[in-house]
Amino acid sequence: MIEHIPLNERQQRIDASGLPRDATSQFLQAARAWEERPAPSTLDEDSALVRSVCRQGRQLLSRLPLKSARDATQKDVAHVIFHLMADAAWRFFRHHAHPLYRDLTNNGTRPLRVDELAWQAAARLPGILPSEEELRAESELLQKDKDGLEINQGLFFSHLFTDRAIGSHLIRTMLRPLPQSFEYLDEFRKTGRVQLDKALVEAKAQAGFLTFQNLRYLNAEDDTTMVPFEMATDLILMHPDLRLGVMRGGVVDHPKYAGRRVFSAGINLTHIYRGKKSYLGFLTKNMGFFNKVHRGILPPGPDSLDAPLDEPESTVEKPWVAVIETFAIGGGCQLLLVADYVIAESGSFFSLPARKEGIIPGLANLRLPRFTGEALARQAIMFDKLFKVETPEGRTLVSEVVPPGEIEQAVERCAANALGAGMVSISANRKALRAQAEPMEVLRQYLVTYAREQAFCHLSEDLINNLEKNWNAKERKL
Repeated sequence: MIEHIPLNERQQRIDASGLPRDATSQFLQAARAWEERPAPSTLDEDSALVRSVCRQGRQLLSRLPLKSARDATQKDVAHVIFHLMADAAWRFFRHHAHPLYRDLTNNGTRPLRVDELAWQAAARLPGILPSEEELRAESELLQKDKDGLEINQGLFFSHLFTDRAIGSHLIRTMLRPLPQSFEYLDEFRKTGRVQLDKALVEAKAQAGFLTFQNLRYLNAEDDTTMVPFEMATDLILMHPDLRLGVMRGGVVDHPKYAGRRVFSAGINLTHIYRGKKSYLGFLTKNMGFFNKVHRGILPPGPDSLDAPLDEPESTVEKPWVAVIETFAIGGGCQLLLVADYVIAESGSFFSLPARKEGIIPGLANLRLPRFTGEALARQAIMFDKLFKVETPEGRTLVSEVVPPGEIEQAVERCAANALGAGMVSISANRKALRAQAEPMEVLRQYLVTYAREQAFCHLSEDLINNLEKNWNAKERKL
């Protein structure tokens, strides 16, 4: 969250760093001028004021040692500068994020995915929102040395979700198939198999199989996997002859688990520590891949910000089966919350080690209490509870537990059972279940908080401390 820095403390705290007094005074004057402006003005006039705050603040931070090398006084100075910049951006987006979205999307008739929107908004607001090039350069730093260029992205998207029409429109945009998915659809229909980077998608009878193949990292998720995983999901949902999706981890070559299938190790913690995990990746994963499994896809078609918001969801969707082998950690566990049926190998487990990672576990805070009850959900998210699939607590998410040698038969049995039902009724029942459990409006309201708080978690010292303490992150290589 953004900390309020009292006016009478600012100069004194910044002076302790030894930064040039004229530069710090000019920065504080710019921050105060923005705070004390009489009323919101035009986008251009207000952005000039906030840009001045952000650029001067960045220049001051650049004069300090790298973040991880700062002493206590320098950390406090950086804290003051950082939060004054964040407060300026937060207040700015409160008035200008919504009209900017309307302008960039032509009132919603030109949908932009999260990443496209971020780059186009950055082009309109240089110095306030980071460009793709600026973040690419910053990604060369370790996460512990980043001063938070991505924070303003979180503040921007959080404000977008506060508006019902805009937030709902952005959610709908992310439910549309990726353009590149159409490039593979004919091949998938003809051959029944498409090998994507880090994902394999296959058609077997009337079931589509998505196999995670980030094998070096135990099928963890990172910025290299989200597009392939989402494309594979698109292909299964768009294939007219498939009626069911199955998610399963590939066989890994990790020394500890060599020759075994692993569902997912969750987020790639090595990538986070090494500064290679983007903030936007959190949004695209949850609003794209995960939400498409949960809600299906929206076929291409016209849209606008004036679209009715209380009509039934019009997604094309199919039931999904998740197959847990070895473990489903973090994001892998979150996938169980959007699956319709979960088959687990005996001896496997799932967990949400958010406490050890220092981040919000996606939409698990919204969804997990529906399965386990709030008390167990709090234990899982805040106190690192591990769920063994054979236990009563584990069975809250698991539909069936079978010995390792019987996984294939269990998948076939489940598919045959699902395919014996009418697809119209399955789709209708999925929509009806969501209408009472997680209508799109509930998701939008959750994203208001998630978009902002995840940005702060992603760039916090707690995250780095947790990774070094619980993950031995310093010793792990890309």
